[in-house]
This record gives sequence, C-alpha cells and structure tokens, in this order.
Amino acid sequence: MTVPPTTAATSGDTSFFGHPRGLSTLFFTEMWERFSYYGMRGFLILYMTKALGFTDQHAGLSYGNYVSSVWFTPILGGLIADRWLGHYRSVLIGGAIIALGHFTLAFPGLPFFYAGLTLIVIGTGLLKPNISTLVGSLYAPGDERRDAGFSIFYMGINLGAFLGPLIAGKLAEGVDWQVGFACAGVGMVLGLVQYVLGRGRLQPAIDRLAARPRPAAGGAPGAATALTREDWRRIAAVVVLFVFASLFWGAYEQAGSTLNLFADRYVNLQFLGIKLYASWFVSIQAAFVILLSPLFAWLWIRLGARQPSSPAKFAFALVFVGLAFVLLMPAGALAQTGVKVSPLWLVAAYFIQELGELCLSPVGLSLVTKLAPVRLVGLLMGVFFLSNSAGNWLAGWSARFISTMPLVQLFGTTAAVTLGAGVVLFVLLKPIRGLMGGVR
Repeated sequence: MTVPPTTAATSGDTSFFGHPRGLSTLFFTEMWERFSYYGMRGFLILYMTKALGFTDQHAGLSYGNYVSSVWFTPILGGLIADRWLGHYRSVLIGGAIIALGHFTLAFPGLPFFYAGLTLIVIGTGLLKPNISTLVGSLYAPGDERRDAGFSIFYMGINLGAFLGPLIAGKLAEGVDWQVGFACAGVGMVLGLVQYVLGRGRLQPAIDRLAARPRPAAGGAPGAATALTREDWRRIAAVVVLFVFASLFWGAYEQAGSTLNLFADRYVNLQFLGIKLYASWFVSIQAAFVILLSPLFAWLWIRLGARQPSSPAKFAFALVFVGLAFVLLMPAGALAQTGVKVSPLWLVAAYFIQELGELCLSPVGLSLVTKLAPVRLVGLLMGVFFLSNSAGNWLAGWSARFISTMPLVQLFGTTAAVTLGAGVVLFVLLKPIRGLMGGVR
C-alpha cells in the first residue's frame, strides 16, 4: 500500500518495517516488560497452590484479584499521565516500580509476596496505557498504517510473553520459585534500559502529545475541555465494546488460571522424551501470536477499506475463543477418567484462541486511539484496559471450580457464554458503528 505523502511527511522516518523508528523502541521496551509480567504470571497460581499451600478457591481468588488489579490501575495511570506526569515519564517510573516489585517477590514469605504484587500492580498502571498511547501518537491522524503498527507492536508484546514463561517458569518450577521471580525482575530492568536509550526516536510522538489540549489539573472542565456530542457518542462505543471484550478476556485469560492447573494436573508432561512444565503452556498463546501477527498485519493492509469493522472483529474474536473451549470439552471428559491427556489438546485450543485475540486486542488498542478525544486518550486507554481487568477477575474466579465442577461443564459454560456474546455482537454491529461516527 502506498502511504499518502501527507502521512509520510508527518510521521518521521520509516526505517522499522515501513513504520516510524520509535516503534522499534516501544516494541522492545514492551517486549521486556511482558517478559517480566508473563514470566511470573506463568507460575503464579502454581506457586500459590504448591509453595504457599493455598486451596484452589483461595488461589483462584488471589490470582483473580491480582491480575484484575493489574488491568484496573491503567485507568488511573492514564489519568496521571494526561494531567501531570506526561506519557514518557509515566512509562519510565512505572517500569522502575515493576522491577522493584519482582525483586521483592524474590524474598520468601507472605509479606514480601503481597508487597511485591502490590508494587507490580502500581507500576503496570503507570506503564501499560501510556506506552500504547505513545505507539498511537507515532502516527498522524488518518494514517492507515496505525492498525498494522499496533499489530507489529503486539508481536513484541508476545515475544516477551513467549520467552518469559519458558525461562522464568523453568527456573521457578525446576530450580527455585524465588529465582523465577528474580529472573522476571531482570527482564523489566532490561526493558527500562532499552526505553531510556531509545528516547530520541520517541520525540515525534512526545511532541505530538505535548501539542494537544491538556485538561486542567484542578479537574474543573473549562471551554478547552468540554466534550462534544460526537465525543460522547464515541466514548459510548468504547464502553459497549468494553463489555464484550471483558467476556472475551474472561475466557482467554484462563490460560494462567484454570488451564494452568489443568495442565499441571491432567496433562501428560512428557512429550517426545522432553520434560514439560505447566508454566510453559502459557507461552503457546504468545508463540502463535508471533507466527500469526505478520499475517494479520498484512491482511488488514491488503483488505484496506474492505476489511471487517472493528466491532465485527470483536465478534469474530468471541466466536473463536468459544470454539476453543468447545474443543477442550472432550479433553476434559477424558482427563476425568484418570487419563493424562496429550498436550496437543491445549496447543490446538490456544491456536484457535489466538485467531480471536488477533481480531480483538491490537485492533482494540488502535481503535481507542482513534475514538478517544485527543485530550483524554490516556484516560480512555485506561478505560479500555478495564475490560482486561474484568476478564482476568473472571478467569481467576473460574479457576475456583476446577476441583469442584466437572471439567466438561466448566469448559462448556465458558464456551456457551462467549459464543452467545459473539452472536449478540454481530446483531448489534450497525448501531455500534453508528456511535463510532465513521471510524472503522
């Protein structure tokens, strides 16, 4: 696709796969941050049930509260960046707090455990919405490369999410739990180094954000901060899609909770003579994203104006994640007869899930940067991340039933909810697109 001259003129050089150079800095910064987050998350519920002696119910509740908090605080982090710190500094400070949290977890004992999780929650709240906002600000308004850029950025997220559980999970389960936590902290430090060294490449995005109207620190909306009717309609579209995204994440994020315990207890962890670790299965989702992200980035550019609208992509995502749990139902039935099932059941389910995630997550990030009023883009990005918060809480809540409910029923309920939500969203496509005011 040929980039319009006006776009090329306002987006800086294009030396990173046809995209602004700043995308490479944010790509690798987010890669290391996700290495730390998913590396620890890959074995977190296993650590609670094995090392800390938590029951499934206690572990599921604790896990759900933690991961949902990680995705709740971005709304505050976006507000702080919009009003006070700015996006660049918010990412830097947030990353430092995350690293401190992981190193705190490296000390044994419940006080260090809860303190470390709290620090990671606070740091992620500052980092997560604002690094995505910086990605969107690398592109001028109307630049059709934005969705493709977010798909490339999303591949960086998942490169870290792939490597983290393999390395930190191996160290945690195979060597010592505290070594796994420390490894995650090292990953975040490497991300901070990358971020500081690449600041110059981010200057066009920083300047573009600095030039927009800023809300008053006192919170009283003046003429410069008044929202138009069109702004409110677009915000309403974000809220509606938030509900459906929450249901998607409630199913998808069971990889770290319900399906993690399923892998540990019901899957044959010897494959072709190789000893597997349950935490490694969290990497499978990311591996498929790495393989499929270039294909999806190419597909959206190839289709151009003929590609499905963003709400339609959300609907497809719900259908795919529902089908993944339909596939797991016979595996669950077999497992509860006492047979250790093949790990290929989870591999196949995660492949189907990833078709859905790539229809929703990078598209959703890009959509928020297009729909949000420019002076509230950080805040609205935080609002969108609330869908991850709600979904992750649901994923932790679901894990509470793995030892009390038949697996077929547990997987079947998840499938029914997500498939039904996908059908409803397809029915609502026209009114939702009306709220979006021409944004696809």
